[in-house]
Amino acid sequence: MRLTVLAAVSLLAVAAAGCTNETLDTFDKVDVDITKVSSKTNYQLSSAVLGKLSSMGIDRSSPMMLRIFKEEGRLELWKADRANRFKLVRNYKICAWSGKLGPKMKEGDRQAPEGFYPLSKANMNPNSSYYLAINTGYPNAFDRANKASGTHLMIHGACSSSGCYSMTDEQMVEIFAFARDAFGGGQSTIQLQAFPFRMTAENMARHRDNPNIEFWKMLKVGYDHFELTKRPPEVNVCEKKYVFNQQADKPFSPTGACPAMTTPAGLEVALGSYNKTYAAAYATAMRKYDGTVWVEPSEAQRKAIVADQRKGRELAYAPTGNSLDAGKLMTAREIAEQKRKAEEAEKRKVEAAERAVREAEQAKLDAEQAKIKEAEALAADVAAAKAAKQAEGKDALPVPEENPGVAVVEKKEEKPFWKFWTDKAAPRKVEPVAGVTQETQQQAKAEAGTQTLQKEQKPATETAGQRVEKPAEGTVVLPTPEQNPEVQVVEKKAEKPFWKFWQK
Repeated sequence: MRLTVLAAVSLLAVAAAGCTNETLDTFDKVDVDITKVSSKTNYQLSSAVLGKLSSMGIDRSSPMMLRIFKEEGRLELWKADRANRFKLVRNYKICAWSGKLGPKMKEGDRQAPEGFYPLSKANMNPNSSYYLAINTGYPNAFDRANKASGTHLMIHGACSSSGCYSMTDEQMVEIFAFARDAFGGGQSTIQLQAFPFRMTAENMARHRDNPNIEFWKMLKVGYDHFELTKRPPEVNVCEKKYVFNQQADKPFSPTGACPAMTTPAGLEVALGSYNKTYAAAYATAMRKYDGTVWVEPSEAQRKAIVADQRKGRELAYAPTGNSLDAGKLMTAREIAEQKRKAEEAEKRKVEAAERAVREAEQAKLDAEQAKIKEAEALAADVAAAKAAKQAEGKDALPVPEENPGVAVVEKKEEKPFWKFWTDKAAPRKVEPVAGVTQETQQQAKAEAGTQTLQKEQKPATETAGQRVEKPAEGTVVLPTPEQNPEVQVVEKKAEKPFWKFWQK
């Protein structure tokens, strides 16, 4: 039934297409004083807005629709009038959107979504960290069928974006109020249409070389249907593609084959005429842009042209500007020249990096050579000083270098008893004594005396099958080393001096 009504009004839309919304005052500046908003979720639309709606034949709680154009940086708010045709009532300037033109494909790519998204009451987030938010519902059936991923893609306040469409808080409180009133009036879902740009013949020709052009041609069908009917199109997905306002006897499966489909007759006629006009306009645009390429700016380039808007605000406030102001149309020759300059700049950058590495290596080598020369000079100075001292006779008796900790003392050699009549002392023998002190000598004597006493008191015993005799009086005892207890100790008579030959 819905498509039958849609077909009936489509011809009227074609006739009125040239004089509907283009002449309307879209008043894109909101009249909200955020400092006076006591409850952001219960904010009521101003009397000026309500008066404008009334003059357009629109009720406060009538259905609404949102439409986004990335390139221009615009968010349009449309509401249904009493004839159920949608009219543009707000044209907001988007404060920030991230990435470039093209759909979002995966989590973290910073792309803002493009496509058709149904927003329910559950998508409203009054407790957002970004003042207020409406979840876009990404990924939708089309995104999931094409294995696209991502979460928490919003339309929100705070003017800061990482894949979202961010507005100012003043704009967001008004958008939230429009949506609240529409849901309150019985609307079950609000359609969000997100496009890279207005899908006109000139814009399509200008972006003909973009790798997303086939995806955009698919979105353009839904764009055209709305332009003709001024009603949000009925959206389905099959064979991983969007289909719009199609009648079918079987249900649609996002990944399955599309069922047999038909377009309502009235809409078919309107589309035929529309497409004929579009083809002529596209041919004209192709001649205009022949030999040129639209160079889309990066997000950083867009931010640069609106950098002054951040002055005096918080760091989180990050307007991004639009692609139309930052991008440019270039000829093939200009692009080739720009590419050559970029390559030369990159070459100079590489050469500078290589030169810096070489200079660092040379500096390191020079430093090492300087250290070697310094060490050689120091060694030469030490050798010269040593030679000078030796020449002057200094340090004639140096302490042996191999053991400088040994003390050198003199030890007198004892005279044999038969040389008692000689007065001249025997030559003195110098012996090294390590760490000799009076204390260590006394300790050694004490240990020797103790050991001798223990041996003298030890009685004769039999051990390990060997006999140990007690030393006879007047004999010399050879002590058995403790580390070799198997050695037998025997008596050895002391020899008498030769002058005692008369004694027995």
